[in-house]
Amino acid sequence: MHMDVFNGVFAGLFGLAIGSFLNVVIHRLPRMLEAQWAAEIHEHDGHETPREAAPYNLAFPDSHCPHCGYALRWTDNIPVLSYLWLRGQCRQCHTPIGWRYLMVELLTGALFVWSVATHGVSVQALAWAGFAATLVALAAIDADTTLLPDALTQPLVWAGLVAASLHWSAQSLTDALWGAVAGYLFLWSVYWLFKLFTGKEGMGQGDFKLLAALGAWLGWPSLVSLVLIASITGVVAGLILRVRGHLDKGGYIPFGPFLAFAGLWVMAFGPLPAVHL
Repeated sequence: MHMDVFNGVFAGLFGLAIGSFLNVVIHRLPRMLEAQWAAEIHEHDGHETPREAAPYNLAFPDSHCPHCGYALRWTDNIPVLSYLWLRGQCRQCHTPIGWRYLMVELLTGALFVWSVATHGVSVQALAWAGFAATLVALAAIDADTTLLPDALTQPLVWAGLVAASLHWSAQSLTDALWGAVAGYLFLWSVYWLFKLFTGKEGMGQGDFKLLAALGAWLGWPSLVSLVLIASITGVVAGLILRVRGHLDKGGYIPFGPFLAFAGLWVMAFGPLPAVHL
């Protein structure tokens, strides 16, 4: 679909802003969950509820350097430009800022441009942009913590079903529903078979929910392609890390980033032709 320059620029800038917010989600959401779990364990053990600490959520406290606590100016939060202007380091303590902050912003901006270029200025474009942005956040969180938070995976499943029912995605509600069911059950079965034969847990249960979400958005005929792409890229990444000495024998790398990559691939290019059901 043709996309004029204004729509493309607006989509890109909006995507960069969302990418900047995703960096906040990636950094803070796991810490919020850990604090919640610690409070629940504390209460379950019969201890008195501790005094309420300063609020820590996606809005508070204000953005700051995690190393020196320097409160960022608004000019330090401009997507991409601030990173380049500050040369990838904190203004105050000069600690390097991870390159991934920049990559998340650029990738999200590119995905938003793709959504508008493919679907025009429409609710469908917004839906697919939201889907893609959620995958970016999930991939980064899983890479950091080996967690795929229910706070993101479960709404993504329901959003896929709602999108199908409202014709915002290319899937019928039937294909989306069975995609979610089959996606969950497939990895659930692999998990229990692996545990039965080895006594070990080969993956986290968040992977089940993520594949269910991908099935809801991309339909059950795409599941084989999703699993193949994720598995192949995961094996290749594992071999590279092993050769470079970054992965010990028997070490574990999270599967979520590769599922997210597979979801973005199938979203953009469709299922693998040879295995499309």
